[in-house]
Amino acid sequence: MRQKRKIADNSNGVSKKVHKLITKIDKQPQNSENYLNLATYLIEQGSNDQATELLEKAKKLVTHPQDLDYDLAVCYYLQGKFDLALKILNQIPNDDLVLYQKALVFFKVGQSQKALAYALTIKNVDAKVLELIGDIWLSLGKIQEAESTYKKIDTKKRSAKINFMLGITVLARNRQEAEKYLTKSKKQDPKVFEQEQKKYSSLLKLVNDARKNND
Repeated sequence: MRQKRKIADNSNGVSKKVHKLITKIDKQPQNSENYLNLATYLIEQGSNDQATELLEKAKKLVTHPQDLDYDLAVCYYLQGKFDLALKILNQIPNDDLVLYQKALVFFKVGQSQKALAYALTIKNVDAKVLELIGDIWLSLGKIQEAESTYKKIDTKKRSAKINFMLGITVLARNRQEAEKYLTKSKKQDPKVFEQEQKKYSSLLKLVNDARKNND
């Protein structure tokens, strides 16, 4: 009963927040910021389709429709509409956000070299950027480069996914060190650990087989 009430309370909270944001839009229908705030909130709630529809309609209403372009490109990316995302991103001047999103799109469509080129151009490199660069290196088969990139992420900011990736990148070189990373990853978030384990099961098997042949 308590759980049902909690779910209901959460639902009411979401409805109130959405209603408040819609009221702001109704008062200032030409203000881009109000649409962006609602779109961001919808994405946070997992309503990517609604966010996309909102921004598509808003572009015909706001004073500065170009202000919505980046967020609309992100929406298309989340929907898997990579061509549409790139079409918009290519019309926006390259700053760190745009470069990151372009790198994400190219990485997602399997164009890792292009993804790397954009990612390495980003000036302000944070943990999120390092994670993407590490993932791209790994997709290119550059395990040492991937490891060194992941290790640049501050230990306090390493997620379960990052610790897992560190585990698989050092596995062939130092199994004991790898197991420490993998154990930490599983402890941090068992669900993420399981997802990554399934995703990289073939790579893990190759490393383990190689070790057995060398023993």
